[in-house]
Amino acid sequence: MFSTLIGVPVGAALGLTRFMGRKLLVAFMYTGMGFPPVVIGLFVYLMLSRSGPLGQLNSPLIPALFTPGAMIIAQTIIAFPLVAGFTMAAVMSVDPQLRQQVQSLGATTWQTAWTVITEARIGVIVAVIAGFGGIISEVGAVMLVGGNIEGRTRVLTTAIVLETRKGNFELAIALGLILLGITFVINALMLRLQGKAIDT
Repeated sequence: MFSTLIGVPVGAALGLTRFMGRKLLVAFMYTGMGFPPVVIGLFVYLMLSRSGPLGQLNSPLIPALFTPGAMIIAQTIIAFPLVAGFTMAAVMSVDPQLRQQVQSLGATTWQTAWTVITEARIGVIVAVIAGFGGIISEVGAVMLVGGNIEGRTRVLTTAIVLETRKGNFELAIALGLILLGITFVINALMLRLQGKAIDT
């Protein structure tokens, strides 16, 4: 959710504009797309720990470790490069002549950008699906920053790992099937949305 709200506009901006330092930002983003999630979890852990820079602030706006808020931060960081990168690629694949035609009709910068993004909407949906896929299956980062606490920060993926370690393979398989079912339903809804985007 948060990665989509941040990643789509950033990816669109990178695809539509040229500015000093853009190549460096794109390189960082591509690096983030292949970054091991457990390393991101370690980074968030160190930032939010009591001795870390954010942990020392002790602000109500900054979540503590082993809370859902810390897990959301880690998952947002994991998904953001995927959403932004695929959105940028989708925007850049739009025919440049479309932008020129819209501008020649007197469209503003925002109207031109919206037209290009609308034209690239199928790729943007793919970007959102990629971001979702990157976090729905994540284990390492959420275990590090969430602690896998029952009733608080335990999610399906961490529960599967826990039950497997305990030898409860039947329960682990059942949880795995539930996770697959949830993933299938959400991806089916996104594909339906993608189909509507193709039809329009």
